[in-house]
Amino acid sequence: MRTPGFDPGLTQQFTAAFRRVINKDGSFNVHRRGGTWRDVHPYLHLINMSWPAFLFMLFAGYAAANTVFAAAYFTMDPGQLQGADASTAVGRFLNGFFFSAHTLTTVGYGNIAPKGLAAQIVSSVEALVGVLGFAVATGLLFGRVSRPSARIGFSETMVVAPYQDGTSLQFRVVNRRPNSLMELEARVMLMTVDIVEGQPKRNYTLLRLEREQVLFFPLTWTIVHPIDSESPLWGKTAEELARKQVETLIMIKAYDDTFSQTVRARHSYRHDEIVWGRKFAPAFFVDNEGDMVVELRKVGELA
Repeated sequence: MRTPGFDPGLTQQFTAAFRRVINKDGSFNVHRRGGTWRDVHPYLHLINMSWPAFLFMLFAGYAAANTVFAAAYFTMDPGQLQGADASTAVGRFLNGFFFSAHTLTTVGYGNIAPKGLAAQIVSSVEALVGVLGFAVATGLLFGRVSRPSARIGFSETMVVAPYQDGTSLQFRVVNRRPNSLMELEARVMLMTVDIVEGQPKRNYTLLRLEREQVLFFPLTWTIVHPIDSESPLWGKTAEELARKQVETLIMIKAYDDTFSQTVRARHSYRHDEIVWGRKFAPAFFVDNEGDMVVELRKVGELA
């Protein structure tokens, strides 16, 4: 049902340049500007970045730290590091770099050792930096690996399909990971753009679902909104949905039995991602041994 002035936190303002409320990866289409350095949280940034970017930052930080300490050793008198002297400047710098790597990781092969007071002080500081740095890196790695997250797959499109004596709006979800998700709940919201007092304004309507929750999620789940006389989609055509810039906003909540925590997933479909007069093809079957087999590639396949 529609609540006048209802705003789920996504604003009712609308401009012609606006794209979509929720991106395909589940992130909100919002960018922040005007922040200061106090608003930056390195831990959150490193936890949320992609794995390639995280590994690059890790190795870049390791190389940068060794380069800085190698430069410090290079500026010292050659006698400060026993066994690090070389015939060329490049050779001296490389010896200092690899001694730095040994000190930073507390390996200490013994072929190069600090001899003078300056080298002793710098190597002591570097050892402390290494212990603290690897502790932070280990914590970040553990946090990324152990953080519970949902990997729920959504069908590429929604469909307006036959349902009982009428039609319904449907989409399908599947757990793409082998972990066990239970007590799934789905909330689906319809966003439309209407003209109010000559100005475009977004309105939100929670859609009534055939089934709002399921206890277990080993197979696929087709989420259905019956299009009856009480539905905001009743009597609407594809052209009307396009004119109203319709976007369907979805939030899935589930209990992850592996991590004993609640996980969530977001998704959205725009009006041009709705297929009319089709239905989903079966995405699982029973094999010769009597076991159910889910084919993830067929989650969004249409019949």
